[in-house]
Amino acid sequence: MADHVYNYVKPVYSSITNLKNQIPELVDMSSLPSFRQLSKVISAAVPAALFASSGARGGSPPTCSNPQLSCQNTTAVADTCCFNAPGGQLLQTQFWDSSPPTGPTDHWTVHGLWPDHCDGTFDQYCDPNRQYTNISSIISAAGRTDLLDYMNTYWKDYQGNDESFWEHEWGKHGTCISTLKPSCYTNYSPQEEVVDYFQKVVDLFKTLDSYSFLSAAGILPSTTKTYTSAEILAALAKPRGVQVSIQCSSGALDEIWYFYDVRGSVQTGTFVPTDPDGSKSDCPATGVKYLPKTGTPPSTTMTTTTGSPPTSTPTPGTPFSGKGTLPVTTGGKVDGCIISGGTWYTTGTCASFTAAASGSGFTLTSSKGKCAVSNSVLTCSSTVTAATIFSAVNGKLAYNGNTSFYTSSVPTGSTQASVSVAQQATTLTIGWTAS
Repeated sequence: MADHVYNYVKPVYSSITNLKNQIPELVDMSSLPSFRQLSKVISAAVPAALFASSGARGGSPPTCSNPQLSCQNTTAVADTCCFNAPGGQLLQTQFWDSSPPTGPTDHWTVHGLWPDHCDGTFDQYCDPNRQYTNISSIISAAGRTDLLDYMNTYWKDYQGNDESFWEHEWGKHGTCISTLKPSCYTNYSPQEEVVDYFQKVVDLFKTLDSYSFLSAAGILPSTTKTYTSAEILAALAKPRGVQVSIQCSSGALDEIWYFYDVRGSVQTGTFVPTDPDGSKSDCPATGVKYLPKTGTPPSTTMTTTTGSPPTSTPTPGTPFSGKGTLPVTTGGKVDGCIISGGTWYTTGTCASFTAAASGSGFTLTSSKGKCAVSNSVLTCSSTVTAATIFSAVNGKLAYNGNTSFYTSSVPTGSTQASVSVAQQATTLTIGWTAS
């Protein structure tokens, strides 16, 4: 570096000196730094300029010597920068959105990377101070436009709001990965763990070509043919030697969960394929549809990808804030509302709820108590100890980013209907009317 600086500075300085000798009145040498001083300034500036132009980040993830494999320990491990805990089993989850379609017609898309406890339970929204918004700006500021370009193709939101989807995945799941805590980094640079999270998800996703896994077994999208769950599970297990979980919506395959234990940190450790930790498939045994992607893809909401990464989070939950009611829409029309216990009622007076910001979303409370999704059912009760953190998507209540709720049938008269996040005969959405 010193030789390069010398070779650069010397001719410049010599040219100024020659100009002084030729036209003395134009150059005041007394105001110029000495050759030695100028060399020192450039020597200090060049490395910084090179660092900035490369888009490199200043910190480095933890160095782990002889790390243990997560979920296989028999005693507690203190160093959670080199051992993922309590979220020790990592799920790389994928979507198949057929209508509206997302991503290429012959490829699944990314859902996320989730840290489950080793028994299938999980934490969520673990750090309210790192519920970052505008993920694309964070990634762009790190110089990782290649990563962002890939996400814009393969990490898609079915409603077209990719940015909101990425924020949700990071805020709910990424903040719960212990090895991604800022304190685990040496010379930490703000938000660099966000880039590491999305890069690792993409790296894993690239090794899990679900479309090819299925097609190799003769399982292809079709509007007429159906498959058994056993056939699908066998095709997905064959390349890795371990089982996966599959999820269905209205009898159609739409999600795959791949499971890993990790030896070391998420950033630099080894991902070891493993069987599910308790999360089960919910597809029917037979008659599983695998529908082709048809129709018009959703219009993608444009987001700003320039400027400084955010350091704070705007008020979440709009329009869910303060006091209001929860009107229910089904079949294209408003029909009743959610009442204080969390059930759907089509007659009588709507109950009042309080929406309070929490993490990247909000909680709901009625006169009965906190509201939560428990065993897939919406419940508001004094027995609820931990309120569910909901989000808002296009003005509708969303659970895990999905605005669809379900019940077995539309209630009539004095009948109340339980509201579920599990697929049932009747689909409904829940809005907000401020009081």
